[in-house]
Amino acid sequence: MIIDKLYEDVKSKGNVCVGLDTDISYIPKKFLQKFNYVEDAIFRFNQRIIDATSDIASCYKVQIAYYEALGINGLLVYKKTLDYIKEKGIVSIADIKRGDIANTAKMYAKAHFEGDFESDIITLNPYMGMDSLEPYMPYIEKKNKGVFLLLRTSNKGSKDIQHLILEDKKKVYDSVGEKIKATGDKILGKSGYSSIGAVVGCTSNEEAKMLREKYDKTFFLIPGYGAQGGKAETARAYLNKGNGGVVNSSRGILLAYKNHDEEGKNFEEYARLEAINMRNNLSM
Repeated sequence: MIIDKLYEDVKSKGNVCVGLDTDISYIPKKFLQKFNYVEDAIFRFNQRIIDATSDIASCYKVQIAYYEALGINGLLVYKKTLDYIKEKGIVSIADIKRGDIANTAKMYAKAHFEGDFESDIITLNPYMGMDSLEPYMPYIEKKNKGVFLLLRTSNKGSKDIQHLILEDKKKVYDSVGEKIKATGDKILGKSGYSSIGAVVGCTSNEEAKMLREKYDKTFFLIPGYGAQGGKAETARAYLNKGNGGVVNSSRGILLAYKNHDEEGKNFEEYARLEAINMRNNLSM
């Protein structure tokens, strides 16, 4: 199961997930000027980040919106980036946050678990209902794929829905989490975790401890670290003896060079140093 590979990679390399949410504004101007096409610059930037961090990162998360915004050529960069991660033998997480049902969800599953945009794991939004997960199950059960379902996000607006109190006194996200757990616990890997994981924002220590205890067999994708304000102490609270989750940093790693060299001549070296620092902070 793909979750077992991710578990073993975390065990050997640490919890760092490098987010390749690559905006054109992140690329150093002198590096950008070397290319005739913006899309070429983005891919080569991604490539150098991957080369510099592949022995540190347990996985890479590629946010599709940054590539969709560039049209057809941007999606080609998205594909090439996923292909390059695969060549390195590292787990790829496609951050697509799809949420639909029936035949439409079936097509989303085919689009992102097969063909040009194939990745190992994808993010999904289950708030339309758990039947939105059904078309992905054959890939999870038989084709070594995985999903991270949105459980409790870190944005301020999450309280508008996720924190509402239901008749049974549970919060909405508690009810969703129980459904994720019930489905995931039926298909556990050798690691003891399920390939049906959950996205939990890096925000609150107390919530983190509660969620970790309650969803003991659920592997977590933990965004919000670094540039979004999440702290290592909180991220560690989501882990189970140092495993059971990966912590994503995008801008904090991609833009690390700006703290040292505004021109970004050796941007990948500073990305590497930031990734190492992050790994060390998470393992304290």
